[in-house]
Amino acid sequence: MALSLQHEHAWDVSTDEAKAIQRRLVDEVEETPLQGDAETVAGIDVSIRDDTAQAAVVVLSLPDLAVVDEAVCRCEVPFPYVPGLLSFRETPPVLPALEQLSVTPDVLMTDSHGRAHPRRFGFACHLGVLLDRPTLGVAKSILVGEPDGALDAEKGSRVPMVDDGDPIGTVLRTRTDVNPVYVSVGHRRTLDDAVRLTLDCSPRYKIPEPTRQAHKLSRRSV
Repeated sequence: MALSLQHEHAWDVSTDEAKAIQRRLVDEVEETPLQGDAETVAGIDVSIRDDTAQAAVVVLSLPDLAVVDEAVCRCEVPFPYVPGLLSFRETPPVLPALEQLSVTPDVLMTDSHGRAHPRRFGFACHLGVLLDRPTLGVAKSILVGEPDGALDAEKGSRVPMVDDGDPIGTVLRTRTDVNPVYVSVGHRRTLDDAVRLTLDCSPRYKIPEPTRQAHKLSRRSV
């Protein structure tokens, strides 16, 4: 996958500088419908052990969810763990992993938040804006905000997630009677599009198949 970064900035920065970069780039996020049907989706996950980060990207075809490409990149952890600054920790190993792909995915799906973030600019937004690629975040836990209403137990049930009255994502049940996931826009997707794709990619498990496969790959020999 040939990468063309739309914005350049340093990754070895202070936490204040990192937050300033997020605030500067947040206005670049576009919440727009995908043009045409997506034929491939890339799941992205990063595992970290000690000082080593291993990023994995697994590309699946739609609608059959067959693996068509994958890539791994291992490097030193580039940034400390700071809540809300995950993108500065995970983007540096993800970019070279994406470059290894022979297939250019139509959509990127991260195991993280997008708009559901204190500065409305989580990892899914950051990666999507840098690459100007359709991106969504599917997270396993809440970083900020809360569900607006009670979530039914059936698969496909959803309620808005809000923060200070601001809609930032969706609480989504991908398996009946199983804890939900938290879906938010990254870039160049609408929230409804992101929810539909998440459900399409979750035929059996709570975690969508693209990020589930990427998580398995990222943990190999870390």
